[in-house]
Amino acid sequence: MDYKVLGLVAGIEIHQQLDTAEKLFCHCPTTLREIPEHNGEFFRYLRATVSEMGEIDRAALEEMKHHRKFQYYTYNSTCLVENDEEPPAPINDEALAICLTIGKMFGMVPVPQVHTMRKLVIDGSNTSGFQRTALVAFNGALPDGGEIETICLEEEAAQRVKDEVFSLDRLGIPLIEITTSPCMHTPEDVQKVAEYIGMVLRSTGRVKRGLGTIRQDVNISIANGARVEIKGVQELDLIAEVVKREVQRQQSLLELRAELCSRGASVSHDDDVTDLFRDTQSSVLKKAKKIRALLLKEFAGLVGREIQPERRLGSEISDYAKKCGVGGIFHTDELPAYGVTEEEVASLRSHIGAGERDCVILVSGASDKQAMCAIAQVAQRARIAFSDKPVPEETRKMLESGSTAYMRPLPGAARMYPETDVLPVLIDEARWASVTVPELLTVKAERFIKAFGIEKNYAFQLAASDKLPLFDRAVQEGIKPKLAAFTLLSTLTELRRDGVDTRKITDAAYLRTLHAVELEHAAKEAIPEIFRSIAAGSSFEEAISKLAPSVSREELEAIVRKIIAERSDFIAQKGKAALGPLMGVVMAEVRGSVDGKIVSDILRKEIDAAASSRNS
Repeated sequence: MDYKVLGLVAGIEIHQQLDTAEKLFCHCPTTLREIPEHNGEFFRYLRATVSEMGEIDRAALEEMKHHRKFQYYTYNSTCLVENDEEPPAPINDEALAICLTIGKMFGMVPVPQVHTMRKLVIDGSNTSGFQRTALVAFNGALPDGGEIETICLEEEAAQRVKDEVFSLDRLGIPLIEITTSPCMHTPEDVQKVAEYIGMVLRSTGRVKRGLGTIRQDVNISIANGARVEIKGVQELDLIAEVVKREVQRQQSLLELRAELCSRGASVSHDDDVTDLFRDTQSSVLKKAKKIRALLLKEFAGLVGREIQPERRLGSEISDYAKKCGVGGIFHTDELPAYGVTEEEVASLRSHIGAGERDCVILVSGASDKQAMCAIAQVAQRARIAFSDKPVPEETRKMLESGSTAYMRPLPGAARMYPETDVLPVLIDEARWASVTVPELLTVKAERFIKAFGIEKNYAFQLAASDKLPLFDRAVQEGIKPKLAAFTLLSTLTELRRDGVDTRKITDAAYLRTLHAVELEHAAKEAIPEIFRSIAAGSSFEEAISKLAPSVSREELEAIVRKIIAERSDFIAQKGKAALGPLMGVVMAEVRGSVDGKIVSDILRKEIDAAASSRNS
């Protein structure tokens, strides 16, 4: 695609959990818990409130179409603030300090007073029906001329367990929100900016790591399309694909509009068709208390048309219907199917008055009210398809493949109102001047290459690794940098692939093992075996004692000669190529008690001697 011709404009919002001791507005720890550990639960019904302007946000109104009962799990590490049964504590100053550091790294301007606001959210992810957020800094710069518009400090949402059940261990963890300007014009631009911002965040050493700790929301539009916010992109490698698919979706919707208009398409009438399916074999329709049908004139073949991989116009319409609590829709572009017979389809088309170029959509509800709500949503989305704005402004969620599904309309200004329970925090010149900027990971990696002679790939891996503080400490204690880097990157990766739980190895055990190698109390080849023993529950001393006793050079030479004598035919066949296989045999014999370089030197010498003996 020529994204310049298409008029692609994109911006990104990065949401990153901060690694603080306590949550943003209470003193609870920021530790995630296992679901079975919850020790209590309660229920909430959430409703939208009016803003200062007397309006209800349109996104909140959409959420209220389906009356839902939310369930929350509590823990001995959560408190009444998360339950929304106690006023919030003052804003966490540790979290605010991290935000100021990140703001300074982007060359931003801090606000003189940090005021906390309430952002209306009634999807169940906050017990209070709102999320607390505070603007901290604005007007920052990106390396290639882009702009960081704002940095906000806000509380993380509750973790969805399933359906309407949420866990409160995550609710309230400090979260930084970094918003760029719409300065990107290709999918690759978006991914590149996200990678850079992620690198800056990790450079602080004060952000949480792992899946779910960082999320990207991408705002995308094309010429004649509309701004769409795609939420919850967790994998960097998927960002470009998400942008490409959204461009494809908006293009497809514009093309569909042109065809619908050329056909003279319209939304006709709906009717109660429950009796038509009284004896149906469709498991979905059997359970329904009420079934309604909507006639879409001149829509035949278009409801089932693909607009992005695994998504059709019918998928878009179905998403709107689901806001009323129904499971989805059936439409005649895909019927007969799902237990609905050809005879039932013919009867339906006849009853509603559908011609060959028309499409009929079915919704089934648990009540007449639910079915009426869903069919109204279907009619609304169908009208949008041939309107002057066929790409609606929406908030969408990313699906596993990179395509997206409708969540709700884009929120408006009515979503925000002041938080009256939290006092403002002053950011004066003295505090801003005291903020220090850490070394960027990219700069650190280049330093590792020059100062320690570490290979480029290792240097960049190390700079981005959560083991970086341990590497720094090892080097400070006199461990050779290359040994520390190889151990913390390659050795641990190999052990994890073999199923070893390396989380059970403490920093102290890592350091003691590396010192043992430096002092020649163990060979570096013994490191994996030592770590395996420690991960299995042994102490460092026990792990060292399990190694083979120290072998003298004379004993090692005798072992090598014996192995060569036993494998003379193999050596005669392979020649010098026998060195690699025999290294493994010797190292297994001495169980890592001898340095591999010494073994290699002796083996090479003895293989050459054996070859010379045969030739003479």
